[in-house]
Amino acid sequence: MTLAATAGLLAAGPNARAAAETHGFLSPTGVEIAFLLVGLVTFGAAIVTVTTRQLVHAALWLVVALGGLAVEYLLLTAEFIAWVQVLIYVGSVVVLLLFGLMLTRAPIGRSPDADSGNRWAALTVAVAAAAALVWVVVDAFRTTWIDLDGPAAGSTEATGASLFQNWVLPFEALSVLLLAALVGAIVLSRKAKAEAATAADSTPATRSRTDRSETDRSEKEGTR
Repeated sequence: MTLAATAGLLAAGPNARAAAETHGFLSPTGVEIAFLLVGLVTFGAAIVTVTTRQLVHAALWLVVALGGLAVEYLLLTAEFIAWVQVLIYVGSVVVLLLFGLMLTRAPIGRSPDADSGNRWAALTVAVAAAAALVWVVVDAFRTTWIDLDGPAAGSTEATGASLFQNWVLPFEALSVLLLAALVGAIVLSRKAKAEAATAADSTPATRSRTDRSETDRSEKEGTR
């Protein structure tokens, strides 16, 4: 959400009023048509990502969705945001997911564990979140027009100035959220390792007791 809001702010230049007077909704330009088509492809890839039961396919469709967002940023003349999207999300997050799938030996084919059974609840939450996000963005940028034919406004200087002047609080809140997620992942992994070690220690003791009982039974039967 921060990247999208930043891209919208950076793309609004001094030629916004001229662009609004020149173009209208009934006369879209080629860039606007491309923006709509790429948005539909991105939306379809996102739907397939959350509905497929094959984990590897979900990760690959996530690449398509994140790449489509990068193309949208390019069409909005926010080149720096687009390359950050490609380098961080497509180049790092998806690769991390694929490595996680390989290291955990996730099933390659269809996995019944990929469906939690709460599809309707998840769909309700997703629709409500999407409606709230669309309403906030439309209300915030209702009178903002982007001159897609003008020079690129998403330079590194403009992005840094906007990020650390207007969006510094959400930026810091996001960093704290990521730190909390990292700490939680470490705690859960250590707990899982401790449970696995406890189970491994208890298994030999149970086996030795079983072997002893079988030995005693065999000795008693031999004595009889």
